[in-house]
Amino acid sequence: MPTIHVEGRGSFQVEEGTKLVLALEDHGTDILHRCGGNARCTTCRVEVLSGDAGPMGEAEAAVREAKGVTEPSIRLSCQIRVHSDLMVKPLMTVSESGMDAGKRPVD
Repeated sequence: MPTIHVEGRGSFQVEEGTKLVLALEDHGTDILHRCGGNARCTTCRVEVLSGDAGPMGEAEAAVREAKGVTEPSIRLSCQIRVHSDLMVKPLMTVSESGMDAGKRPVD
């Protein structure tokens, strides 16, 4: 099982193929996902510090371009299926933004 390391928050294992946003939320990581995991809002952004987050799909690439997100290490956690160990840093959180997390993304 892959291990997710969250900078400053610890590590946990997840089943291979789990959406990263769900893995983070289910293991107590404070993360936004305002559009419900549909690659529209970019609030579930994480910085991938190490590991292979997999290829970027068309929906993720399009919304990143539309929102001006150009750094290759910044990815949308709702669009990543975990297949290997990752170290990530959530960039937008509920506690820092004061917003509601958003509708829980579907698996």
